[in-house]
Amino acid sequence: MARRLHPVAALDHAHVWHPFTQMRDWLRAEPIVLTHGRGATLRDVQGRRYLDANSSIWTNLHGHRHPRLDAALRRQLGKVAHTSSLGLAGEPAARLAAELVDAAVPPAPTPDSNTAPNPTLTKVFFSDDGSTAIETALKLAYEFTRRTHGPKPAPRFLSIDGAYHGDTVGAVSVGHIDLFHKAYGGLLFRADRVASPYCYRCPFNKAAPERADARSYRKCHWECVDGVASQFERAQRTKRPYSAFVYEPRMQGAAGMIAQPDGWLPRVATIARAQGSLLIADEVMTGFGRTGGASLFAGHAEGVVPDLMALAKGLTGGYLPLAATLATQPIFDAFLGEYAEFRTFFHGHSYTGNALGCAVARESLALLRPARSQRTREALARQLTEGLATLWQRPSVGDIRQVGLVAGIELVQDWQRRTPFPLAARAGIRVCEAMTRRGVLTRSIGNVVVLMPPYCTRPDELRRMVSALHDSIEEIHG
Repeated sequence: MARRLHPVAALDHAHVWHPFTQMRDWLRAEPIVLTHGRGATLRDVQGRRYLDANSSIWTNLHGHRHPRLDAALRRQLGKVAHTSSLGLAGEPAARLAAELVDAAVPPAPTPDSNTAPNPTLTKVFFSDDGSTAIETALKLAYEFTRRTHGPKPAPRFLSIDGAYHGDTVGAVSVGHIDLFHKAYGGLLFRADRVASPYCYRCPFNKAAPERADARSYRKCHWECVDGVASQFERAQRTKRPYSAFVYEPRMQGAAGMIAQPDGWLPRVATIARAQGSLLIADEVMTGFGRTGGASLFAGHAEGVVPDLMALAKGLTGGYLPLAATLATQPIFDAFLGEYAEFRTFFHGHSYTGNALGCAVARESLALLRPARSQRTREALARQLTEGLATLWQRPSVGDIRQVGLVAGIELVQDWQRRTPFPLAARAGIRVCEAMTRRGVLTRSIGNVVVLMPPYCTRPDELRRMVSALHDSIEEIHG
């Protein structure tokens, strides 16, 4: 006789449509119903415990039920939960905006730095999630270009192959993952693409596979950068320049945790700026210390500050939906005018600057910025590096890409030939399912298994995460 579903699981099966999920598969088994969390641990309705090895889809920086974040929410609840930002100001949003602008100032460059002068981010537009933060940036860039360079030709955008910037129409338009986006082609505007700096599968990398991150042994001549230069030059020749270049700094997330080789970002940023293009940095996944370094933002590690920066996910430490788009003063000034000129930025959200979200985001920033917090993240990243080194023993591990506390482990049929598993084989999904049986939760991106632990993860918990991954790869792929 079939096992009876837990009442909550039954309600889920009856009514909930899950994102990025084949619901026929979903309805075949009882889902894990999570109810409690503390630190890096989650608990389900059956009382089983799991380690949260992907920070609840890359959002939960400090772990679950952090006492300081809980307290910040309670304090704000004692005042007001939400007030409109349309024609009104709120204290939590104003203070958070000032703190984000301050955090967006990069460390001073070294005397021998070749980094080009950077703009200064001075204004913050709040929204709800990563997609809306990118959507805001695209609209600002589009209209800024029209107002400063004229309405013709229509502003265009350039982004990276394999890019994922969200699921609203503009964000999908600058994304390039056909599996996700092809069905919506009729809704989208055209955006051009350049090759991803994917060292492991780069056609210009002449190095034979080794048991190491492909960035460390690549043999190429920066052909990926030459491709960016060629694309910008072509745009200039045809008199259809790009309004903005959209990128994820240091690591492309949903593309498969593709880590960029050091030096790629400043090179392409210099090319884009020389052609008069704005830079839109998608720091939704990479921001708030996730990729390591002295700054909270990934681009700062390579000396690049964009004209527009999109933030979300870890902004509130995974507590509430909140996003922000940071912009420079010249972009803001292009929207100033008399009322009758209608130069207003006609865009907004009901929950813009939500007081609860802004209050907990401020406390999250306060947790992130002390030097001791940075040292803790660095120590955890070193332990992760040491643990991941054991995975090279498994012949189905082709590449291990790590930047700070983000890691992607690419599974292959034959590491000596880099032969990929077909997506239909569910190579990464099956490994994640085996990890779940071992009490560790994460999610794959195709054939790439992701590890992105919360910053509160203890050494023994991280060892369990890596051990579960090792044993699951061995179980599924032998």
